[in-house]
Amino acid sequence: MSTDTVALVTGANKGVGLATARQLAERGLTVLLGSRDAERGAQAAEVLAGAGLAVRPLRIDVTDDASVQEAAEFIEREYGRLDVLVNNAGMLVRKPATEVSAEDMRPEFETNVFGTVRVIHTMLPLLRKSSSARIVNVASDSAMFARTTEPGSMFARSHESFAYSATKTAVNMLTVKYANAFLDDPDLAHIKINAVTPGYTATDLNGFKGVRTTDEGARASVHWATVGDDGATGGFFNDEGRLPW
Repeated sequence: MSTDTVALVTGANKGVGLATARQLAERGLTVLLGSRDAERGAQAAEVLAGAGLAVRPLRIDVTDDASVQEAAEFIEREYGRLDVLVNNAGMLVRKPATEVSAEDMRPEFETNVFGTVRVIHTMLPLLRKSSSARIVNVASDSAMFARTTEPGSMFARSHESFAYSATKTAVNMLTVKYANAFLDDPDLAHIKINAVTPGYTATDLNGFKGVRTTDEGARASVHWATVGDDGATGGFFNDEGRLPW
């Protein structure tokens, strides 16, 4: 791919999102570094641009219709299409499962689930214009029934990620549903969409307790954002391959 390939990464001013933006730019893509905070996004983009990478900041709050629409209008004006969308923006609120109310769950669902749908829905006309569009939805190991049902495992015992895990499981299902819908529509069949997990990566979401670096955590997103036309769609992957749901 080249700088003619335009990518948007949401939540990209830090952590895995920032590493994803950098790695995509290192592969020669033009990257729009999406950030809810315009100043932080501009600072992060400036560092990458200063290293000679084709990176521009773009303010986008995935929880706000107007913000997402403004971002889409900017992309339309500047580039006329969108080739790659990485839905990386997410949030985690830690609270014991037995204490979580329905209201407590709303912020995480608003960002992780509704935000993902909001961005895809708004950007779909731009992705439709790309000849080889790719969408990557960032999920989590904690979304896997196979992991969370292992007796005594870290994932089975991570009760404080109650809402977060539920949102990321929803993201996985949305990914499959989108993939099936795209395949059934001749105008959208060229769009490949997959879910990925960064693995247990050291970020502020887990108090930097993860065992993987952000560069390692970004690998799966970058791979599926740039996969060829013979690549899979509607799957769930880490940087080693396909994962069970």
